[in-house]
Amino acid sequence: METICKLLNISYPIFQGGMAWVATHSIASAVSNAGGLGIIAAGHAPADWVRKEIRACKEKTNKPFGVNVMLLSPYVEEVIQVILEEKVQVVTTGAGNPGKYMDALKAAGIKVIPVVPSVALAKRMERCGADAVIAEGCESGGHIGELTTMTLVPQVVDAVSIPVIAAGGIADGRGMAAAFMLGASGVQIGTRFLVAEECDIPASYKERVIKASDIDAVVTGRSTGHPVRCLRNQLTRSLQKIEKEGGSEEEFNKLGVGALRRAAIEGDMQTGSVLAGQIAGMITKEQTTEEIIQELMLGVKEKLNLQVNGINA
Repeated sequence: METICKLLNISYPIFQGGMAWVATHSIASAVSNAGGLGIIAAGHAPADWVRKEIRACKEKTNKPFGVNVMLLSPYVEEVIQVILEEKVQVVTTGAGNPGKYMDALKAAGIKVIPVVPSVALAKRMERCGADAVIAEGCESGGHIGELTTMTLVPQVVDAVSIPVIAAGGIADGRGMAAAFMLGASGVQIGTRFLVAEECDIPASYKERVIKASDIDAVVTGRSTGHPVRCLRNQLTRSLQKIEKEGGSEEEFNKLGVGALRRAAIEGDMQTGSVLAGQIAGMITKEQTTEEIIQELMLGVKEKLNLQVNGINA
């Protein structure tokens, strides 16, 4: 824990996941102010939007925060340039290899922490100069790999010498304690922060997460090679039907266009893609970001009997 906190100058080893259309400056600044690492999700947004979000975050916090870069974005080159110009402290990456941009980011003093679904990619990222990696198991919401957090994290920890952040299926102190027992230096949490008061998603999205059961998070898109985990609704049933009946990938993708925006911006819980991980069934109420982080840290202290930055259980 101390390693990653010292590396990033944060109080607690908790990253907030870079969730597209969800992780704006509002939740990112709140997480950073509460002692974790808040992250703005660039997603497929243009560079001007990312710059505005970075500047808005700076107005709300003087603590370190990061930007998650989706490497498949058509705007990735411009987004990287904005990150360099705005002197963002940390970059996390998804959907690809950030090697092309590593030298420029490192030269600017930016910490680079890619999300990895496998040992092979983790080792490649270490060779490229990554400061740490986020080993994300398939329990997480959004795009997923094949391995669970329980199996992926210890194998990545054994394979690399840089810090490993565990992600996927972590919602409380018990999950954090388990991650540390597997050798992780920190955790990344997404779904739990969906219900933070400072998260800007519609109330209908938060309510759907709070009401979710343990079996409500389903996966669609395995047949296309791009599996995504979200909460079951009319959209997931339609997508599953296409896959079951051997429909075309074009037909499948047509339904998915704009689905995340419909959920995260418009509040459409039926035809929108309600991204959430398998721990959604553990979430029972909306809280402030500060309350969530304090609860996480108190929980992990209780399980591991640790003294964590003066917090007493």
